[in-house]
Formats: sequence, structure tokens, C-alpha cells
Amino acid sequence: MQIVACIKQVPDTTQVQIDPVTNTLVREGIPFIVNPYDTHALEEALRLKDRFGCRVAAISMGPPNAEATLRKALSLGVDEAILLSDRVFGGADTLATSNVLAAAIRKLHGQDEVGIVLCGKQTIDGDTAQVGPGIATRLGYTQLTLVDRIEHIDLEKRVIRVRRKLEGRHEIVEAPLPVMLTVVRELNRPRYPTVPRRLESADAEVKVWNNQVMQLPEPTIGLKGSPTWVSRIFSPERDKGEIIGDGVHDPDGTANLLIDKLLSKDLLAL
Repeated sequence: MQIVACIKQVPDTTQVQIDPVTNTLVREGIPFIVNPYDTHALEEALRLKDRFGCRVAAISMGPPNAEATLRKALSLGVDEAILLSDRVFGGADTLATSNVLAAAIRKLHGQDEVGIVLCGKQTIDGDTAQVGPGIATRLGYTQLTLVDRIEHIDLEKRVIRVRRKLEGRHEIVEAPLPVMLTVVRELNRPRYPTVPRRLESADAEVKVWNNQVMQLPEPTIGLKGSPTWVSRIFSPERDKGEIIGDGVHDPDGTANLLIDKLLSKDLLAL
């Protein structure tokens, strides 16, 4: 059985800049990282490999420099790394993105049965949490989201049992394989690459699948296949704060000033 981990290269959100003319992210000079939630998906795939001897493939869709993300996956122990990169994939929303990723997983399944697909619960640059479920829908896989523990897997009976982290409670769910899991950070603690693996990953092959390989209709991918698009990106304007009174030497007077200020703005009811 094969396990697929979907990972994404995202900009370091502490250093994001926006082009005021084009309203797009400025990529030049901005460091990129592996989406933090995806590192836990990758780690769990590797733990299942250690436990069951499964083959692990890591796939990512992005520009050519996303190869660095997949080399990190190779340094951690994945068996195969595939970069889905083509200009016609560019500008994709979550619908078009999940379409390409699902097609790649389907292609991998033709080589070796895919039993589990792992994704982070969301990406820090989009926060939609739609790509994982979109992949499951297109592949017809059971989808289990917000997984914080894999309780049990029976490969002979093709059954998995997981714990889902919900608001104020947990839920134990059992489902048949194949399955798509989106995971949260509490699932595990990602490992670090060993020096020998890091050296090996520098020369390892990262396969690049463009649309000549994928053979997907252009109206279903990239910008053409995206029914949603970003019309404008901007940083929200924030009013400067106001310091009132002297909370150290006159806390009571400062409290009264604050109450008066809130009343004047109709933010406090007496």
C-alpha cells in the first residue's frame, strides 16, 4: 500500500509584502517555508511507513522553486517526491488545485495502490481548509478531517479508526480505506532530518509533472478552471491607539476616563 502526503510551499507570513499596483504577493526576496500543518501530515505518513512498511510519496503543486520543499521531504525519508509545476496550473483556486492534486494521486494509484492521503487541515496563506476535502471528493475517498490521533489501522480488513478534534470535545470515527485525512498540529511532533539523509536528498530526483504528463483539460485547471479569484489584496487600515490618564498613579481616574470615552462612542450601556 502507498501513502501520499500533500505538502505546500507557503510564504513566511511574518514577512509578507503586497504589490500596491498588482495587488499580488511580492515573491522576490521573501523566504518560503513548508506549510506548518503539512509538516504534521508528512510526519504521520513517515510514522505509518515505519510501522507498516508502506511506501510514501510526497506531492506538491507550485512553481519550480517549490522543489526545495520536496527535497526536505526526501531528507526526512519519503520514497518519491513529485512536483506538479506548469504555467497552466498557475492562478488556481482551491477547486482547480484539488483537481490537479487528485489527478496526480490517481496517477500514483495506477502504479501502486494508494490507501491513505494525508493533508494539513489548512494552509497558512489561504486558510480555506478546502483542498483536502476537494481531493477526497474527486477521488471518491472517505474524508476524515481535523484528525489529532490515529487510533488503529487494520490493513487486512482495510479499516482505519481516528480521533477528531472538535470544539470542546473529541470524536472517534471508523471508516474504510482508501481515506483522506486532514490533520492538526496535536497529531505528532515532526522529526528532523539526519545528516546522511540530508546529503542524499541533495542528489535525489524530484520528479516534475507538467501538463504534458498530466494531460488535463486546460479549462479545468489553473486560472481557467477557477470559478473564484482574488480581485484585491490589501492590509487593513488600523486607527492609532490613544493613551488616556495615568493608570499607574491614578487608576481610578483613568478608569473613569475610559468609561466616559466608551460612553461617548456608545460602546457601553449603563
